[in-house]
Amino acid sequence: MNEYDVAVIGGGAAGLSAALVLTRARRRVVVIDAGEPRNAPAAHMQGFLSRDGTPPAELLAAGRDEVTSYGGDLVRGTVTAIGPHPDAGFEVTTEDGRVVGARRVLVTTGLRDEVPDLPGVRERWGRDLLHCPYCHGYEVRDQRLGVLGGTPEAAQHALLIRQWTHDVVYFPHTGPVSPVEREQLMARAIGIVEGPVSRLVVEDDALTGVELEDGRVVPRDAVFVRPGLAPNSHLLLSLGCAADEGGWVVADTTGRTSVPGVWVAGNAANPRAQVVTAAGEGSAAAIAINNELVEDDVLSAVRDLRAGLPV
Repeated sequence: MNEYDVAVIGGGAAGLSAALVLTRARRRVVVIDAGEPRNAPAAHMQGFLSRDGTPPAELLAAGRDEVTSYGGDLVRGTVTAIGPHPDAGFEVTTEDGRVVGARRVLVTTGLRDEVPDLPGVRERWGRDLLHCPYCHGYEVRDQRLGVLGGTPEAAQHALLIRQWTHDVVYFPHTGPVSPVEREQLMARAIGIVEGPVSRLVVEDDALTGVELEDGRVVPRDAVFVRPGLAPNSHLLLSLGCAADEGGWVVADTTGRTSVPGVWVAGNAANPRAQVVTAAGEGSAAAIAINNELVEDDVLSAVRDLRAGLPV
């Protein structure tokens, strides 16, 4: 018999939100989390109603407390495999060899940000090298901002950043600037500084500028970049879940994948999901999972009744 009704892989906003709903529905739930949230470098998260400005770690700690208060189990570890369970459902195996059984699996493993490989980028990531203006734009409003190119849609990102300040400089870096983009940038009074970027200039633990390979330094207070996004979908793909051309797992509006019993929520399938969005997706998936489990429970009960077994 399966140890749990649902195994949630990933303990971020999506996973914990789902676990909270499911434990309150009196389901046996385990959350297995590697402890590597995408937003760990950020000091605060923004745009989450009633939690605006809350440190990400504080939100997750509160979520874990809520889940355990309703009887949910939390396991620290990395899931290495998900396979069929002998009694139906799934077996989830962690890196340290632990195996748990579950009737359903919800994967909320998030994504990876792929940023330019330049000195200063990783060190300043989530501090004054930023990616989401809706998360960080207000905090750097009216400052001298830069947008680092070299990734698709970077010029469009610069046009978006212009909403938060009048002083924006776009650094195409290794990417081209099309005639249409150049006209749009000029129309919005966004400076264009062409040439490969060599590094971000950091002084006294603060970003102060962008240095190009020819030695020019353009003073900036913060820099935005639109990273490449890669889903952490290897577990889902190993189960045979259908994915699109970009490797993102295909799911319906509740997170149901093409594999029966396997669900997904948050950035593992939706690259645009912010923390509040991911939490909502986790809640929606949990409700759908519980409804499906109820249907299974009813079918099982009817079979027992017809077999003359005690109700």
